[in-house]
Amino acid sequence: MAADQMQPQTDLTTNKSRKYDRQLRLWGDHGQTKLEEARVCLINATATGTETLKNLVLPGCGSFIIVDGEKVTDEDVGNNFFMQKDWIGRSRAECATALLLELNSDVTGNYLDEAAERTLENRPEFFSSFSCVIATGLEEKTVLHLDKVLWTYNVPLIVVQVYGFIGYMRIVVPEHTVIESHPDNTHPDLRLDRPFDELQKFVDSLDLTTMSKQVGWVVCFSVCVVCVCVWCVCVL
Repeated sequence: MAADQMQPQTDLTTNKSRKYDRQLRLWGDHGQTKLEEARVCLINATATGTETLKNLVLPGCGSFIIVDGEKVTDEDVGNNFFMQKDWIGRSRAECATALLLELNSDVTGNYLDEAAERTLENRPEFFSSFSCVIATGLEEKTVLHLDKVLWTYNVPLIVVQVYGFIGYMRIVVPEHTVIESHPDNTHPDLRLDRPFDELQKFVDSLDLTTMSKQVGWVVCFSVCVVCVCVWCVCVL
């Protein structure tokens, strides 16, 4: 019974590992878990915005919502891969959401057919529950207003804009510190600057001035310890 209950979970884990193998090699299980827990908000489903969100949907972000009050136009069809000619006049947020959800069945998504400016004015707390907010195609005054709101809620704001072959990205966040490496081979700390007692006694027992070269290369580690200790004494 227990084995039967564990089998579906094992298969699910294996399928995810196979599906996200390449990115798991970059940020590991912990990074993937953080991504799958992320709630992303995209403001305006422009060509830049949808491409940015696509690159979060494919690796498996938890969920997203698109806030956009615009309708699909001829210009959108011409420069946005996620828009079709038959959709002209329909909600741009709805159309982009439909196609983005087809990219990854593990991701959930929704949309809000409303201008970000109106949402900011009427209910700014709407943006407080997201892991990050990506803004494209906004006027500077709206970006500044959004910046103040998200700063209060400690929600990162990523402003992205593209003009032809020129683009920029601005990240606004009080603080974001990441110290997490995933080396293939873990090297233990040799504690050269603070050797343990047994090592220190062994090093002290050696006379490097009378030691032959044939023996000296064998205890090269001890030589390093001696040099570090001498350096510490001179510096401190």
